[in-house]
Amino acid sequence: MSVLVDLIVMLGMLVIVPMGLRLMDAPEAAPVRVLWPLCAVPGAVSLWLPRGALATALAACYALGTLLLALAAPRRLARTRSLAPADVAVLTALVSPSVAATALVAERWGHELFGFDLGILDLTVPHFHFAGFAAALVAGLVRSAAPGRPAAAFAALSVPLGTFLVLLGYFVDDWAELAGAVVLTAGMWAVALVTWQDVLPRGRDRLTRALFAVSAGVLVATMLLALSWALGEATGIPHPNLTWMAATHGLANALGFALCSVLAWRRLTGAGHRAGTPAPAPEEIPA
Repeated sequence: MSVLVDLIVMLGMLVIVPMGLRLMDAPEAAPVRVLWPLCAVPGAVSLWLPRGALATALAACYALGTLLLALAAPRRLARTRSLAPADVAVLTALVSPSVAATALVAERWGHELFGFDLGILDLTVPHFHFAGFAAALVAGLVRSAAPGRPAAAFAALSVPLGTFLVLLGYFVDDWAELAGAVVLTAGMWAVALVTWQDVLPRGRDRLTRALFAVSAGVLVATMLLALSWALGEATGIPHPNLTWMAATHGLANALGFALCSVLAWRRLTGAGHRAGTPAPAPEEIPA
């Protein structure tokens, strides 16, 4: 499981975050985007080293980059003075990698931060790259592309809320984490619905539409897995173990949802799509 998780984290560090930053209306993060490889590459290398001082130092380089990214959030808020649903999603995406990096530094040092065992810290890293950064980013994009859809507003608010509740559940109990999983699942299914109904038909070509279709379809299965795991942890009923979850939920979300989503949205950037900006008028969107 460790090798698979590390590969998923590398995808988040080296591909999903830098590509995702280009899909945001966040000029405050532009300097971080330029410097990102200088932070992400050491962070990726740290994954493959034994725990200790060197791995921790390299992870700290990554943490510095995520801290600079998180500091762009209050500056963006000061500029926009908006907590509209799409803006909430963008702010969540800006901050989430710093949570992942904090867990990474502790895990690479071998320190059980806040009493969490190293295995939980290890899994927190991909969770906040994908359920935190990627999911919030896509929810913001969906809201900006379909501003008239209540489901899009619900997605842009419930994905950040669900992510926060899952984090809170780490400190409270399994029932609180289950509540977070329910909210996050509802938000992700709303993302899938709006993507399928409103965004997919706007794809310029078959490849773009196929990428959107995969990203939406995958969420139905992966979030059911997330619910089954959280429910099992809270109630004790049989549920997939963490190795199985990494190989199914984790891998499918990383490749099928996050990667396909950022690639599809990147192909639409010529139509003016950015998370946190108004959608272009229908006549401006290529069929």
